Amino acid sequence: MESSASRKLLDKAAFLRSTLGDKIHDHYAAGIYHRASQIGAAVTSRDKKRYLKDEKIDKIITSKVWGFPIMIALFTLVIWLTIIGANYPSSMLATLLLDDLYPVLKGLASGLPWWLSGVLIDGMYLATAWVISVMLPPMAIFFPMFTLLEDLGYLPRVAFNLDALYKKAGAHGKQSLSMMMGFGCNAAGVISARIIDSPRERLIAIITNNFSLCNGRWPTIIILSSLFIGALAPAWLGGFVTALAVVGVASLGVLLTFLSAWMLSRSVLKGEASAFSLELPAYRPPSIWQTIYTSLIDRTIFVLWRAIIFALPAGAVIWLSSNILIDGTSIAVHMINMLDPIGWFIGLNGVILLAYIVAIPANEIVIPTILMLTVLSTGITGTGVEAGVMFEPDNIGTLKELLNAGGWTLLTAISVMLFSLMHNPCSTTIYTIYKETKSVKWTVVATLMPIGFGVTILVVLAQLWYFFS
Repeated sequence: MESSASRKLLDKAAFLRSTLGDKIHDHYAAGIYHRASQIGAAVTSRDKKRYLKDEKIDKIITSKVWGFPIMIALFTLVIWLTIIGANYPSSMLATLLLDDLYPVLKGLASGLPWWLSGVLIDGMYLATAWVISVMLPPMAIFFPMFTLLEDLGYLPRVAFNLDALYKKAGAHGKQSLSMMMGFGCNAAGVISARIIDSPRERLIAIITNNFSLCNGRWPTIIILSSLFIGALAPAWLGGFVTALAVVGVASLGVLLTFLSAWMLSRSVLKGEASAFSLELPAYRPPSIWQTIYTSLIDRTIFVLWRAIIFALPAGAVIWLSSNILIDGTSIAVHMINMLDPIGWFIGLNGVILLAYIVAIPANEIVIPTILMLTVLSTGITGTGVEAGVMFEPDNIGTLKELLNAGGWTLLTAISVMLFSLMHNPCSTTIYTIYKETKSVKWTVVATLMPIGFGVTILVVLAQLWYFFS
């Protein structure tokens, strides 16, 4: 491979030949040709060494033996760092927005009519505060790490490793990248499907992305795994059992991605998987500032803003449904009583179903909504603030006591964990799906398909549980 310096020297030698003649050219240009060959040889040698080094790494990274374990280990590390790293800033934001700022805003709104103060502060503000405190820190950690792996040149190797599996499912190898992005945020995962050239395979990637557990659903899975599954093991083994349960739910999501892609490619989206020609780029050091900009501005802030827009009306609906009375009973309690038979049939209850309905705009508010509705429907006193106000329990023990008071069992916890994986996308993702597909039909399919999987699996699980218990 010739460098620009060697090419300039060769051009100079050619100029001397044309202007001075062959003999004089030979005298002056011989040294130039010699120097050009030295530079060319040096560049070629350097590129060859770099190529051989990348080839040695790729023999491990993309091997059939080590490729998948390395990929799973790196992905697990990214998720672990995201969860662990987000705990402290999430706690700080929750303290600032919920413990410190909320009472101040409540005091400032004391002169407003009670219903207006309730809608604005107890409803819209609290829902938005929960979304920001739970959603921002994980995204601010996950997206930079994901972008870092992308800049290093590792993510194309992931697509290379998974291409065969996706091809068998009738999808595209690049879907692995949008799937992994979905573990940070499904809306971002849907947008990242743009890298897939085939419209059919891009649509499959968009529709199935909801099976990637986004950061809004991780807290629900982790909390319930710790309270109901990890607690079954000895104390010294509880953390490990909890982690296994969380990884198990995430792994089920990956399997459902392949299964749903296979079903779509053999029914409403029939077609052969397109050829996947991927040139693996050279490993390179990342551009730190570009990584920060791309991950924080293009992804984190963009997705968070959309989530806030949808969280505001959700908070208002939650407060209104809990405070508007019909025949002396709130709308929320009426809906809970109506949904209870359906909920118990699939291993859930009316409170959980209503929480998932009103929390469609943001998965981050599912747990506080469940707690608020549990207190509202059971009449528990001494916990929470007032009707329709989301709250965080003082400790993990109080949380489990509240759930047990709401009739929760091990089946309920497992069912909620599975339903967190297999339910409709949040409003931000639904809106993004429509923006990307420009189709109401495919937006409805992407919204309802996970619910179909979820209800089917939960019904089977609940009936088997009731039969054998």
